[in-house]
Amino acid sequence: MILDNILGLVSVDMGIDLGTANTLVCVQGEGIVLNEPSVVAVRKGTNRVLDGAIGLAAKDMLGKTPGNIAAIRPLKNGVIADFDVTQAMLSYFIKKVQKRSYYYRPRVVIAVPSGITAVEKRAVVSSAERAGARKVYLIEEPIAAGMGVGLPIMDPVGSMIVDVGGGTTEVAVISLGGIVTSESLRIAGDEMDEAIMQYMKRTYNLMVGEQTAERIKIEIGSAFPLEQEKVMSVKGRDLMAGLPRKVDITSEEIREALSEPVSAIIRAIKMTLERTAPELSADLVDRGLTLAGGGALLRGLDKVIAQETGLPVRVDGDPLTAVARGTGIFLENLDRFSKAIESEEDEG
Repeated sequence: MILDNILGLVSVDMGIDLGTANTLVCVQGEGIVLNEPSVVAVRKGTNRVLDGAIGLAAKDMLGKTPGNIAAIRPLKNGVIADFDVTQAMLSYFIKKVQKRSYYYRPRVVIAVPSGITAVEKRAVVSSAERAGARKVYLIEEPIAAGMGVGLPIMDPVGSMIVDVGGGTTEVAVISLGGIVTSESLRIAGDEMDEAIMQYMKRTYNLMVGEQTAERIKIEIGSAFPLEQEKVMSVKGRDLMAGLPRKVDITSEEIREALSEPVSAIIRAIKMTLERTAPELSADLVDRGLTLAGGGALLRGLDKVIAQETGLPVRVDGDPLTAVARGTGIFLENLDRFSKAIESEEDEG
C-alpha cells in the first residue's frame, strides 16, 4: 500500500467513465481531461485498429466507411462486446492522458453499470490491466454519479440518482455509502436513437443513420410538450426508390417516437421507488431525485418524471461528466471509500 501510494505520486492516476457512447477520463487536480466517443475503426475480418482511428476520428467514419473498414463501438449496453478492440481503445486513451509520465503505470478507477455480471466485471479489469493500468478499481455507476453531482451519499439519508447514459439507465437509492435498491436498465440514449430510426422508416419510408438519429434527438427531441414546438429537415435514403430524399419532421413526432424508451425509464424509476424502505422514501419526498448522464439533456425528461412520480426532479448542471467527476472523487479518497470500491482482489 505504501509503495502504491509512492507510485501514485509520480503516475497520472485516473478515473474513467467507460461508456457505451463516450469515454471520459478524470485526473486528480485537473478534472476532465478527455471526452471522446467510444468508437474504433478496424479492418474488417481482422479487428486490427487503424492508426489513430479511435475516438473522435473514428466517430466521423460511422456509416461512411468503405467495404474493408468498419467503425464500431466495442461496448454494448455498458459492457465489453469486443475485448481486443476495447483494450486497444483504453490503451490509446490512457497513453493520451499519461503523456510523458506513462513509464509509471497508473491506478485506474472505472465506473461500471450496477447490473453487470462478475464475468463482465473481470473483462473490464483484465482489459484495463492489459491497456497499461497498474491497479484497477471498479465502482458502480450510481455511486460515482451520486458523488459527481454532490449528493450526500455517505450520510444516513436517502439520495436518489437516475443516470441515463448511452447504453444503460442506472436508477438507485443510496444511503450510507451503498446502494439500498436499484434498477439497471439496458435502455438509454442508444435505444432512443434506434427508436427515431425505426419511426423514420415506419412513417416516411426513410432510412437514416445513427449519427442523423442522434442529431434529431439533440435538436428537436423531447419527452414533454415544448412551449414552442420545433421543425427539422432530415435527409436519408428512400426505402422504396432507393434514392436520397429530404423530409420535414416535427418535435411532436419525435416525442411520439421516444415515448417507448422514456416510458421504460419511468417504469424503472417507479419499480425502484416501490422497493424503497419507508424511512428512505420519506427522505425522497423533499429531496427528490437527480438526473445525470447524457440522456438527462433530453428536453422535458425532468418534467415528465416529476409528473409521473410526484417528486422534485433536478438535472445536474453538467450531467454528461457526472460519472467521470465521481470517479475522480473516489480516486482522491480511495482509503475512505474503499468499502464501496471493488478491486481485482475482490473479484477473485
